[in-house]
Amino acid sequence: MTDPAAVEAPGPSLHRLADALGVATDFWDFTGHHRTVGAPTIRAVLAALGVDAATEEAAEAALAEIDVAPWRATLPPSVVVSAGREHDLAVHVPDGTAVRVHVAVEDGRRWDLTQREVWTAPRDVDGVRTGRATFVLPADLPLGWHELVADVEGGSRATAPLAVTPAALEAPTLATDRGWGVMAQLYSVRSATSWGVGDLADLAELTAFFGDVGADFLLINPLHAAETTGHMTPSPYLPVSRRFFNPLYIRPEDIPETAYLTGPQRALVEWAAQEVRPANTTNEPLDRDASWAAKLRALEVVHAAGRSRSRQRSLDRFRAEEGQGLEDFALWCALQEKYAGRAWPEELADARSPFAARERRELADRVDFHAWLQWVADSQLAHAQQVAKESGMGLGVMHDLAVGVHPDGADSWSQREAFALGIGVGAPPDMYNQQGQNWHQPPWRPDALARTAYAPLREMARTVLRHAGAVRVDHILGLFRLWWIPDGMGAGEGTYVRYDHEAMVGVLLLEAHRAGAVVIGEDLGTVEPWVRGYLAERGVLGTSVLWFEKDSAGWPLEPGDYRDLVLATVDTHDLPPVAGYLAEEHVDLRERLGLLTTPVDEVRAEARLERERMVARLREHELVGADPTERELVEALHAYVVRTPAVLVGVSLTDAVGERRAQNQPGTDTEYPNWKVPLADGAERVVMVEDLPGSARLLSLVAAVRAAMGDDDRLAD
Repeated sequence: MTDPAAVEAPGPSLHRLADALGVATDFWDFTGHHRTVGAPTIRAVLAALGVDAATEEAAEAALAEIDVAPWRATLPPSVVVSAGREHDLAVHVPDGTAVRVHVAVEDGRRWDLTQREVWTAPRDVDGVRTGRATFVLPADLPLGWHELVADVEGGSRATAPLAVTPAALEAPTLATDRGWGVMAQLYSVRSATSWGVGDLADLAELTAFFGDVGADFLLINPLHAAETTGHMTPSPYLPVSRRFFNPLYIRPEDIPETAYLTGPQRALVEWAAQEVRPANTTNEPLDRDASWAAKLRALEVVHAAGRSRSRQRSLDRFRAEEGQGLEDFALWCALQEKYAGRAWPEELADARSPFAARERRELADRVDFHAWLQWVADSQLAHAQQVAKESGMGLGVMHDLAVGVHPDGADSWSQREAFALGIGVGAPPDMYNQQGQNWHQPPWRPDALARTAYAPLREMARTVLRHAGAVRVDHILGLFRLWWIPDGMGAGEGTYVRYDHEAMVGVLLLEAHRAGAVVIGEDLGTVEPWVRGYLAERGVLGTSVLWFEKDSAGWPLEPGDYRDLVLATVDTHDLPPVAGYLAEEHVDLRERLGLLTTPVDEVRAEARLERERMVARLREHELVGADPTERELVEALHAYVVRTPAVLVGVSLTDAVGERRAQNQPGTDTEYPNWKVPLADGAERVVMVEDLPGSARLLSLVAAVRAAMGDDDRLAD
């Protein structure tokens, strides 16, 4: 992080402008020190928001514009409110002009609004004397997406979207008051019939097995779309789109049309599978590119074979329901294929340009193909969730929602106006990543979200939740504020930018309510004290990780002191599994990769003290004896988490089979095989889907968890 003494502090006007737009001019770091944000950072962030703040004079002019902007429009660009309480609505019209406002409810009803007796002084706006009328949005408006309509004297009419969102989501629907589930990186869990990576057929088998042994959910990595040509980014947290899915996870043989292929066509599919199936049994880093190349050839054969009339109608309905978003995504995929390895023409920077329209016509066949892939993935996801529920899972599939998208991906191309260009999202330095992190993902612009009635968030949430019982929102603090890093600056030289969290959380909850799903927020790291309480009040579960939960003296937090409205786990995918963590592999790895900013001896001593205190705490609770084995420690740690009041408890599949390697090492790219580690046991022997029912270690851990929860009857059966 930059030396505080060398930081150029913002001037008074720049400071006020930043505050007005939610750009932090200071913050508290993870060590408890107060930090001032440099003026260059603030100017760069404001520029990404379309605001010129190069000088104090420019900042003053921008402030004046911000002040008058709401008075220029009759209605706000969009309104998001919580059900159950009244809200004021400001309406601007020429002074002295009558106006009537009503809500056109999505079910066809009309709600006339009452004007409140509130006087606000009129003001001159662009030469027009403008007044403000205040109307009341009643507390009993139904949940949903509605339309505000303002009829102004003289015949003009203004409209704006209105979202009425749940005050709070209902608690998870489980057989008992609490539930447990399994966490898995789906791509790493393969079966004998996988194509080198775990897929949606494997997901269905996993949910069937874990549902049978009592699990309520299966949390998987984000299945967001990745590149369809060239090198596929391994990280599921750097997708090209968060709304659409990666067709890599499709199982070609499970597409109904595959069963009716001719002999030669079927042979092409089988040959493609045979190229990559031998990889299922190796412990080498996963090769997504090889798997996708094989699947792509097979999928093209199946697509070309055609569909029955009813199946085609189903596909047509799917495309109509997904609308322009799907068409734009499919076009981006087709363009990526066409210009593989080459720069796109400048005319294609705008997805709405005439040049893009021409490409859409010329690439219609490939656009159809990529839209079809999304339909197929959607169908297989629906089947996996159906299997999960039929196996007895209370929630079923729990999706993971990444914090952002690739800067050159489909979302950032088709929704260019919604993103802040020249900015990367990341995190300031903390105790686990002492150099900070830059995930190189462009953030949404808060003003653009309001202008579009939060369409990017709404559409993404609706798609992800369609076949899921829950969603985990990675870095849910991003709905409140994000760490923006201007291009060319270090990860520690960014600043926080605030979002309208009432609107962001409300939109997410409305879509979750419609889907009957639970929302879990990953609220780890530096969190403002009030945020966790706010999320709990709205019915959003938090996240507790055993290794991070400590009291003021640095000892493991007592089980009774954990929060109850959380998903509690022992570890995360950014740390080694328990076996590796206890062996200090998180220290060894960071030392080898040069990621430590503190002497390794100090870091190792802290790790050993952490382990000693944890084992001591387990002994206090009579969960281990004097000299516990690795397996006993793993089971004891999970039993400890079960003793917390957490409403949901997660068990990592890597812990269940004895894996020691981390799936991801933050702060690295090619230095470590991030997101490529296949599931294996402690001896690095590959563990496949078919092996799980016979895994003594896994069944023992499941039995320990269920016994601790007092719910082991069905497993005994």
